[in-house]
Amino acid sequence: MKLTLWTYEGPPHVGAMRVATGMKGLHYVLHAPQGDTYADLLFTMIERRDHRPPVSYTTFQARDLGADTAGLFKTACRDAVERFQPEALIVGASCTAELIQDDPAGLAESMGMGIPVIPLDLPSYQRKEGFGTDETFLQIVRHLAKPVARSEQITANLIGPTALGFRHRDDIVEVTRLLSDMGIGVNVVGPMGARPSDIARLGAAHFNVLMYPEHAESAARWLETNFKQPYTKIVPIGVGATHDFLAEVAQVTGLPAQADTSRLRLPWWTRSVDSTYLTGKRVFIFGDGTHVAAAARVARDEMGFEVAGLGCFNREMARPIRALAKEYGVEALISDDYLEVEAAIAALQPEMILGTQMERHIGKRLGIPCAVISAPVHVQDFPARYSPQMGWEGANVIFDTWVHPLVMGLEEHLLHMFREDFEFHDAAGASHHGGAHSPRPAEPEAAEPAALAARTGKVIWLRDAENELKKIPFFVRGKARRNTETYATGKGVTEISVETLYEAKAHYAR
Repeated sequence: MKLTLWTYEGPPHVGAMRVATGMKGLHYVLHAPQGDTYADLLFTMIERRDHRPPVSYTTFQARDLGADTAGLFKTACRDAVERFQPEALIVGASCTAELIQDDPAGLAESMGMGIPVIPLDLPSYQRKEGFGTDETFLQIVRHLAKPVARSEQITANLIGPTALGFRHRDDIVEVTRLLSDMGIGVNVVGPMGARPSDIARLGAAHFNVLMYPEHAESAARWLETNFKQPYTKIVPIGVGATHDFLAEVAQVTGLPAQADTSRLRLPWWTRSVDSTYLTGKRVFIFGDGTHVAAAARVARDEMGFEVAGLGCFNREMARPIRALAKEYGVEALISDDYLEVEAAIAALQPEMILGTQMERHIGKRLGIPCAVISAPVHVQDFPARYSPQMGWEGANVIFDTWVHPLVMGLEEHLLHMFREDFEFHDAAGASHHGGAHSPRPAEPEAAEPAALAARTGKVIWLRDAENELKKIPFFVRGKARRNTETYATGKGVTEISVETLYEAKAHYAR
């Protein structure tokens, strides 16, 4: 365990919270000390949910450690059942409470509360949040799902969406619509929106749609083994993947695939002249494995981008992401250290980043446009409007989300072009202040370039060359910088001047 400013995943009990908060009629009793009680902050502030998460804490303090902490847990269970009247209870310990070994599962099962009690064994010091969601949903399914007769109509369960998921709420609507076009009904959606009584009738469906493997693949496998329900392997994010998903569903059900692409607005752009200005852009992709794999396909095959690098933070998806990276001719970055991710992006200098909330901040620091494609995300990525990632409308949303940062970046380029204008140049003050156009304080002189180059052993850009580089459009500026540095190194030049910049341009134009 290490302290860090940012983390891609929390401990596994946060994953259990995501499952419990997404469901209805389920309550989570968490054996946790005072200070671990942050569920309200996660779900009501960031996701802007309209009700409190169904989590009760024992909130023991240091002075309780010498007394009966097990008694505190039993009291919390009784109070939760009496107050909230849940259909079922899940119980577990936070990372801190795990150390005192009170055995919440055994304590709760021995209390005879008259409702199903589902124990969670979530090793906080070995596993993380993604494992927590997957394992929690698996245990809920194992304890509550019952053998039932298949529905007369062909139906599917949609499994995997949770609270705090990236656009999960809207993806459910979009996938439901895709299935409806084929005459397939939805039996149960879970965890999100499901009650324990709904989980009991999962077996009525003919197959399962695994929407997010990170959160429900274990449950999908268990249902396949025990209820003979096949599950889909293709996640319908992007035009090509949505077509493939419908073909897969057709193969499972024997029904003809129905692709109503009338809502799809991406094709017009790919046929337009405008698209030629943005194709070929180098992108770096990072996030959870499911969204990274989908984004790589969309980037290369549908947007015409070049995948310069990709990776994921959840190690459970390391193997498929490494295999995918090999297919794209790059080396996968499997890491939960955002500083390592930042270093990789800085070295590659892509024209665009497709990532998480962390990569959005990295992009701001490096001056690289970023579109968010994966959790973890912040409040701005839980829009009030309908904004899916899956299906035909999801393809439209992705198109907008990815193209806008590149197009709007042209505005920044124009500002750079006109900076020498008396109204816009860098030395001018703000026009709406009293001292409009009064010069700013002069910047301190940088260290002597020759001395700096000798000390660091790196190629140094002279100020005039840096200013000239800024006149190059942002979406090819990174490539121009790399080419110039490669040219200078090959010529044994340690200081890049304006002349060097244009010599390199002429060299690579041949």
